Amino acid sequence: MLERLFSLKAHGTTPRIEVMAGLTTFLTMAYIMFINPSILGDAGMPKGAVFVATCLVAAIGSLVMALHANYPIALAPGMGLNAYFAYVVVLGMGYRWQEALGAVFISGVLFLLITLLRWRSLIVEGIPASLRIAITVGIGLFLAMIALRNAGIVVSSPATSVTLGDMHRPGAILAVVGFLVVAVLSARRVRGALLIGILAVTVLSFLVAGNRYAGLVSLPPSIAPTLFALDIRGALSKGLLNVVLVFFLVELFDATGTLMGVAARAGLLDSRRIENGSAQAERFNRALLADSSAIFLGSLLGTSSTTAYLESAAGVQAGGRTGLTAATVAVLFLACLLLSPLAGSVPPYATAPALFYVACLMLRELAALDWDDVTEIIPAVVTALLMPFTYSISNGISFGFITYAALKLLTGRAAEVKPVAWVIAALFLFKFVHAGAAG
Repeated sequence: MLERLFSLKAHGTTPRIEVMAGLTTFLTMAYIMFINPSILGDAGMPKGAVFVATCLVAAIGSLVMALHANYPIALAPGMGLNAYFAYVVVLGMGYRWQEALGAVFISGVLFLLITLLRWRSLIVEGIPASLRIAITVGIGLFLAMIALRNAGIVVSSPATSVTLGDMHRPGAILAVVGFLVVAVLSARRVRGALLIGILAVTVLSFLVAGNRYAGLVSLPPSIAPTLFALDIRGALSKGLLNVVLVFFLVELFDATGTLMGVAARAGLLDSRRIENGSAQAERFNRALLADSSAIFLGSLLGTSSTTAYLESAAGVQAGGRTGLTAATVAVLFLACLLLSPLAGSVPPYATAPALFYVACLMLRELAALDWDDVTEIIPAVVTALLMPFTYSISNGISFGFITYAALKLLTGRAAEVKPVAWVIAALFLFKFVHAGAAG
């Protein structure tokens, strides 16, 4: 059955490898079960119901990705958009969380529509090869920033924005040890190196870092307070169109960029060329549809926008190549409805080494760039650097497109730019001029 569903032999993998990869991905993204309810709870949403909604949409979305696209990429409510939902739309602009959910629903419908009409795939085909490569590299840098922050190795500083954290803290020390374990085991070609590193640091955290075992099983709270609680009419009547636009643009480019970057890392998509009508392109289109459907579903269950997860790159590095990896993640999220205390026992600094190791490997895509063409290399570097420095994938893509279009135009090479790229660059430029930020 597994072979029929996921074509394991054709992808050079086995059920054991895929399940281990799924467990690795899950452990790196399990934090969302606890962070998402905390953030949305600040907006007045019932935390228990948001916890259940988060687990359910992650499970269903990942399962759709597994069965429809056969991609090893997991889905869950996205970080950044949940903060925008809670702190900007609800607390800052004064809208009710039900109306904000309505805005997410509308953006999800638009997102699903452009995917079904294949406009989203046209956008992907219109992205220059250099920017596609840069997206993968930028995601690697973004992962590195997340990992170093989770480990406490990089912290905020009022003087320099970021600085070195306290390296005497147990979490930082264990993260360094975990990274060395992962790197050494990977160099020795040990299967499951990332998972071994995560579990090793978790065990050590109980012994030397004061981590506490929170228990094994607990009954999940009710989802009733958020289920179908969205207010679409309120979202439309109160002029939330600008909010919908922000949700839509960030969902479009964050999710598409993540899917492209992780799929390229898995060898499922050629970063330099996507041929319309090819098997790779068709499979990628199915992944886009699965991702789009999850946003729509999440708003109905009661959570902010759902998206493809960067942390899926950890599972890909652990050998995940098919939807069985994503299906494993789906099963684990469902299990966490009952096993939430156990899942909460894995500290962020335990998954940081795996993420940082994957980030290091993703930077090798830079070698594929044409370093002799300034009009290609500068936009690519801008794209890659702006992702971690603005803490936003969509901001990096925005500046990359604008820079690409401007350089080609001003150097007399405008004919090399595809029409879609001109439109995207113009939209992002308008968004920056009008709203001051890409979201």
